[in-house]
Amino acid sequence: MRMRSRPTLTAALLIAALNLRLAVAAIPPVLGQIHAGTGLDSTGAGLLTGLPLLCFGLAALATPRLIRRFSMGPALTLVLALVVAGCVIRLAPTLGTLFAGTALVGCAIAVGNVLVPALIKRDFPGNRVLMTALYSVAISGGAAISGGLTVPLERLTGLGWRGAVALWALPAALALLLWMPHVRAETGAGGGGDHGAPIRALWRSPLAWAVSIFMGAQSFGFYGTLSWLPTIGHARGLSATHAGLLLSLASFAGMFGALAAPWFERRVSRPMTAVGLTVATCAVGYGGLLLFPGPLLDLWCLLFGVAQGAQLALALGYIVARAPDSHHAAQLSTMAQSVGYLIAATGPPAMGALHSATGSWTPAIGLLLLSLVVVFGAGLVASQNRHVLEPLSV
Repeated sequence: MRMRSRPTLTAALLIAALNLRLAVAAIPPVLGQIHAGTGLDSTGAGLLTGLPLLCFGLAALATPRLIRRFSMGPALTLVLALVVAGCVIRLAPTLGTLFAGTALVGCAIAVGNVLVPALIKRDFPGNRVLMTALYSVAISGGAAISGGLTVPLERLTGLGWRGAVALWALPAALALLLWMPHVRAETGAGGGGDHGAPIRALWRSPLAWAVSIFMGAQSFGFYGTLSWLPTIGHARGLSATHAGLLLSLASFAGMFGALAAPWFERRVSRPMTAVGLTVATCAVGYGGLLLFPGPLLDLWCLLFGVAQGAQLALALGYIVARAPDSHHAAQLSTMAQSVGYLIAATGPPAMGALHSATGSWTPAIGLLLLSLVVVFGAGLVASQNRHVLEPLSV
C-alpha cells in the first residue's frame, strides 16, 4: 500500500462510519407520519425499523467474498454508493419502495459494519483502541444527528417525511467523495488476497460466540430504543420534535460512553468490571423509563444512552482486540455482525408486537431489561484478554 495522509485517511474513514447509522436512524422520528400516511401499524412499523438489522445480519456473510473480489477499500466505496442509492429510492411514493430502499441501505451498511473494524486493524495497528472508540462515537453521532434533525429538516424544507429521509443521501455522497482518493492510493486493489478467506474454526470458538452474542444483546437494546423511543416519548405527551430529540439526547450521551469505555476498561484490574457497570447503568435507565417517566424522562435517556454507547465501544473493541491480525478481524467481524444483528433484528418487531397486543409500552420496556441478563453473561466471557482460537480460562 502506498503512503497515505494519516489525518485525511482518519477523517475519511470516520465520516464513512458516520454514515453507517444516519440513514437508519432517520426513520424512527417519522414513524407516526408513516403510520398516518401508509396505514402501517405498530407491528409493521417494527418490521420496517427491524429490516435494516435483518439485512445487517444476513448481508454481513457476503462481506468476505466482496473482500476477496475487490479488497477492503473498494468494497467500502461500494457501500457508500449503495447507501446513496437506497436513500434516493425511498423518495418514491409507495410502501414497497420504502421497504426496498431501507433494505438496500441495510445491506450496504452490513458490509460497512464488517469492513471498518478490519480497516482499523489494518491501517491503525498502533492506535486501534483510539480509532475503535472514535468509530463508536461516529456510529452514535450518526444516530444522534439524523434522529434529532430529520423532523426539523422536514419542517424547514417542506419536503415531507420522504424528502427529509432522502436528504441523508447527501452526507453519504460526501463520504464517498472523501474516501475515493484513499482507495486509489491502495496497491493491488483488484483483489483482497487472503483477507476474505474463511476461518471456519471461528464458528466453533466459545470466545468468538461470546463476542457475537455480546454484540447482539447490546444491539438489541440499542435498536429497540432507537426504533421506539420517539414513539414512546410521543405517547408520554411530547411533541414530535421533542420526542425525536430524546433519541438525539440518548445518542449524544452514547458518544460520551463510547469514548469513556475504553479508557475505563484499561484502568480497572478486571475488564468485566466495565461490562457490569454499563449493565447496571442501563438497568437504571430502562427502569426509570418504565416506572418514572414524566419530568425525569431526559435523565433516563441520558443514563441508558451513555451505557449503550459504552457497550457498543466494548463490543467493537472486542472484535478488534480478540483478533490477532486484520484477516481474523475481518472474519470475526463478519461472525459478530451477522449473529449479533440477527439477534438485534428481533428487538424492534418484538417490542412493536408487544405494544400492539397490550396497548402499553410496559412489556416492551420490560423486554429491554431482560436483554441485559444476556449482555452481562456474554460480556463476562467476551472481556477475557486473549485471542480467538486460544483456550478460554475457567
